[in-house]
Amino acid sequence: MLSFYGKMSTEVYDLDKPIGASFKDVEYYKSRLADCTGLILEPAVGTGRILIPLLEAGLNVEGIDCSIEMLDVCRKNCEDRGFSPNLYQDDMQTFTLPVKYEAIIIPTGSFLLLKDFQASIEALNNFYEHLLPGGRLIIDIFLQPDLKKGLVSTRSWTTNKGELITLEEKLIEVNYINQYTVSHFRYEKWKDQQLIQTELEYFPLRWYGVEEFKMILENIGFADITISADYKFDEFPTDPEQTITFEAFRL
Repeated sequence: MLSFYGKMSTEVYDLDKPIGASFKDVEYYKSRLADCTGLILEPAVGTGRILIPLLEAGLNVEGIDCSIEMLDVCRKNCEDRGFSPNLYQDDMQTFTLPVKYEAIIIPTGSFLLLKDFQASIEALNNFYEHLLPGGRLIIDIFLQPDLKKGLVSTRSWTTNKGELITLEEKLIEVNYINQYTVSHFRYEKWKDQQLIQTELEYFPLRWYGVEEFKMILENIGFADITISADYKFDEFPTDPEQTITFEAFRL
């Protein structure tokens, strides 16, 4: 069966994007949230790569993820550094929490994992309902400008136990009408030239046009929307390869 952020995927994520690694996003989110005194929520928190630096900066951050494997690693990463934030297993579009947040953040394009358009609208409405009046949503998206169906790529990592993990990625579907791609990932773990573990993963990614996503946010009720490129605040994107960040407020 195809998994989604299962055990091996989580292990690779923690190896490839360890706590402390940044793509300019950690510094950006710390800067944008520096004036927050209330609760912050990070859906799709993963292993804590963004969460932990924000906790270290003195911010009060909680996390949600649909993957129990991700949450287990996130908890351990937090405990290793003396933190014990509230972490919840749930989906972005269905979670219900008894508190309201001053900010909700979804860095690094994690929101695009919601392939279904209706699910993404439900998630954005859910974020809106969980924000305090005047609270803000900060969310990254990116485009997919170079789509080649059937393209296969391979990467590898070495664990601290000396095991080799390989990852083969294959783009199997490009749906231009509904604006999503689907890739299949094959993880293999090798020790002493013997295959000891394997995992297959289903990996969808959606894309949005810049003005399209702004209109979606406005239709939900968000206002005062700022669009930024490559973590330079209020610098409008000019290149399809750039990371695009939206910051929007609940009135």
